[in-house]
Amino acid sequence: MCRWAAYRGEPLFLEELVSSPAHSLIEQSHCATRAKTATNGDGFGIAWYGDRPEPGRYRDILPAWSDCNLRSIARQVRSPLFLAHVRAATGGGTRRDNCHPFVHGIWSFMHNGQIADFEHLRRPLETMLDNDLYNARTGSTDSELLFLLALQFGLERDPLGAMAEAIAFVERLAAHLERKVLVRFTAAFSDGRQLYAVRYATDYAAPTLYAAPMGETGGYCLVSEPLNDDTEAWVEIPDGSAVVLGENGVDVRIFSPAGRPASTMDAGLALVS
Repeated sequence: MCRWAAYRGEPLFLEELVSSPAHSLIEQSHCATRAKTATNGDGFGIAWYGDRPEPGRYRDILPAWSDCNLRSIARQVRSPLFLAHVRAATGGGTRRDNCHPFVHGIWSFMHNGQIADFEHLRRPLETMLDNDLYNARTGSTDSELLFLLALQFGLERDPLGAMAEAIAFVERLAAHLERKVLVRFTAAFSDGRQLYAVRYATDYAAPTLYAAPMGETGGYCLVSEPLNDDTEAWVEIPDGSAVVLGENGVDVRIFSPAGRPASTMDAGLALVS
């Protein structure tokens, strides 16, 4: 399983999540504590938003702990919204096109999880994409394909609804083809204005997701596992939830691929307090 961290708020240097904390993302790349495997050395990537609508991005196949350029970039780049990811491959080769975050237009996306029996579902899933989105697919991972399916199903109009529809479609297709019906999905995605995250699994065993305030003016980070030992600062996001970080603060909702995201839960109020 992969590890990732995302932030929205006042501009911060990327190093505040990527390299500086005691249990930074680089530290998690070789010593994760809340994942099935401690090592996430199959590449890394960062995507950040600045003065242009489209995000900047840097990815490589080296382990995050061994790339001096990553530390240098993280120390120099400051952004109000960014995504960072270290990869432990469950499918797809170790190549740059398979490293997260994935980017299309103004959207960025990263994922921790898997689609069961993906090798049997890949071709029919790809046929759902229109020509432009099919041609935009450069890698071979289930993560990138889920991102493109969400774009196909209207990510720009209804981000959480489109993501729910994409996951529901995968589950229905697997059942129809009599394959194993299992999607594990903890992901973050953004249009440069709002930061979204989803924690969901068909079998109620979704990869972990935590949130904590960061910065001095209402910023928040979302992470696969806490960046330090301050247990009071970190709130675990429940399985079957979506998080929206925007101008109005934190909104935590029920997430269900069978329908649209439902009303705000008490967990959202706990995060804001």
